[in-house]
Order: sequence, then C-alpha cells, then structure tokens
Amino acid sequence: MRIGIIGGTGKEGAGLAGRWAQGGHDVTIGSRDAERARAKAAELSGPAGRAIGGMSNRDAAAAVDVVVLTLPASGLADTLVPLQDACRGKVVISAVVPLSFGGGRLFTPPPQGSSAEEVQELLGAEARVVAAFHHIAAHELSATEHDIECDLLLCGGDAEAKKVAGELGHTMGLRAVDVGALTNAGPLEGITAVLATINRRYKLKNSGIKITGLPA
Repeated sequence: MRIGIIGGTGKEGAGLAGRWAQGGHDVTIGSRDAERARAKAAELSGPAGRAIGGMSNRDAAAAVDVVVLTLPASGLADTLVPLQDACRGKVVISAVVPLSFGGGRLFTPPPQGSSAEEVQELLGAEARVVAAFHHIAAHELSATEHDIECDLLLCGGDAEAKKVAGELGHTMGLRAVDVGALTNAGPLEGITAVLATINRRYKLKNSGIKITGLPA
C-alpha cells in the first residue's frame, strides 16, 4: 500500500513510517519543507535498509493511496486546504489530537467536536476520513523490535476506509476495534489525554488501551 504521512517528520509520524515500511508498505514522509522530509526519510531508511521517501506535503498526498495526518491540531487549515484536490476520494487517516499542555484543560477539541471532524470539514465530503492511531505511543512505534501491546480504536463514516485503517493496524500487530461514526472521534481522541496523564503520573512512556470481552 502507498502511504503518505503528512507531518511525518515528528515522532508519531516517523514511528508510523518505520512500522509500515517494516511491514512492506511504500511509505512517503511529507513536510512543508521537502528537504526536511527527505532528510528524515533518509534517517529512517538507513538503519534497517527500509525504503522511505520524502516530499512536500502536497506532492506526498498526491502520490499515494492513503494519506495519514500526524500534524499538530493548531493551524490545520493552513496545511490541509491546499491538499483538498490531492485528498479527494482517498482514505485520509487522522491521528491528530487536540491537546493543550500547560493550561487547565489538556483535551481541547475544536468547535467541530474533534480534530477528525475538522479534517473532514477542511478537506471536503469526498475525503474518506477515519480517526485512528492517536493513542499508540510514539515510543512504542519506534521500538520496532517488539510488538505493541494495545488495540487500535478507529471510527469513521466509510466502511471500506475503516477496513483500510484496520489493515494498516494489523500490519503492526494491532487488533482493530471499530467504534462507530466519525462523531465518536472526540471521545476517541480524548483517550490520548487520559493516557498522557497516566504516563506522567506513573512515569511511563507506553501506556495503552485494550478492549475486553471481544474475541481475539
């Protein structure tokens, strides 16, 4: 599968890139600065001989089948509006989490209810947006020598798009759990705030979540 990670130079994007490249996918890192994307791609490709490419955000989105967003929640419009044409008809996986550190409230969703719903609004109805991968710790993603011990919770309005997201989770050993429509993205994104608080309180880097009662 051809995957473009917009905002892929950060820890979460780089971790996803490494896991998916290790699983045999064709991965391209996107950045506002194409040279920075190429440098990060070369860094990630080197140690394990994985072929990861680097391009501008626009070129990366246009060149792939699945667009993955690992961007900061603030300023999404500046990055996404220019990508509307490139994302039309494509599966777009939003791993964006609206967190605000240093204030009174850690989870700070936008007026749309969630960052994923904001992504859908900015890209238009033809983008097949799925909310997923928020709560997989960057530390765990980068530790590719072992499996990740948690489930992949995802939601969205397109059944086939959710299936694609689930397959990408399966590539890295995750069980996909469909939690419904994109309107559930707010609670789903909020889990990351809970896990971040657990990590801080108990001095962890890799807390995760599993759903009990489901068949393996």
